[in-house]
Amino acid sequence: MTPAASGKRLRIVIATLACAGLLAAVATALLVYAGVYDISATRPHTAPVHRTLELALERAVRVRAADIAAPALDAARATRGEAIYRQHCVQCHGAPGEAPQPFALGLNPAPPPLVESRRHWSAAELFWIVRHGIKMTGMPAWQYRLADEEIWDVVAFLAVMPEIAPADWQARPPSPPRPVAPATAAAAAPRAADPRAGRAAMQQYLCATCHTIPGVTGARNQVGPPLGGLATRGFLAGRLPNTAENLAAWLREPQRHAPGSAMPDLHVSEQDARDMAAFLYTLVED
Repeated sequence: MTPAASGKRLRIVIATLACAGLLAAVATALLVYAGVYDISATRPHTAPVHRTLELALERAVRVRAADIAAPALDAARATRGEAIYRQHCVQCHGAPGEAPQPFALGLNPAPPPLVESRRHWSAAELFWIVRHGIKMTGMPAWQYRLADEEIWDVVAFLAVMPEIAPADWQARPPSPPRPVAPATAAAAAPRAADPRAGRAAMQQYLCATCHTIPGVTGARNQVGPPLGGLATRGFLAGRLPNTAENLAAWLREPQRHAPGSAMPDLHVSEQDARDMAAFLYTLVED
């Protein structure tokens, strides 16, 4: 085959693949627009979709947790972790002989029982999952509510939970409730405000569910005012001079600074508030 013929054949192959890709994209777009795929929580994913998502989840976690070094997961950690599990985890995942709360029964995908989690995931992988959460599953990122040491405590408890008999679980006295205020590692060790961390925190504190925020993916809701151009505004909530310090204070305790405001107290940590203020101060245009 001459070089000219070989080049022509290669161009034909490339053009064919490009056309096939374009047709696949058009077909996918038509299926999405037609509403063919049922997204209701009363219908499970199809088996191929479920397997694909399961594989993607497994590989994403294993790759990102590969460099995490687990500390010693001793009995003291497990005891502390049980208290955290009872307060924050049993509602969705249940416990030995204890069902999840009714609201969790309607979640799709269903939150799995964690009794055998140690069979499928290493300690480092469980730490990553608890810390970062899993999008589109209802599993939150606990790094905004728990310190890393507390997350390791939960991982330590998950390692011993299979050894707890249902009768023993029911007989154990309830753990005292932990404080609602966030206890993140960042709050314990303050650092300089980080706009990138603030952008992530804007999603974790549900800001994008009420506000349109440039650079933050969210529904196009207009419950609260759009935050584009906030850095150029003279006042916050119509009463506070627009400074970084006041903005962080407003994010932490809006009801204190504007009683009766529709903006609720979301228990934002001091570090997260500074990060969020730093990000919002980058929004100079609407």
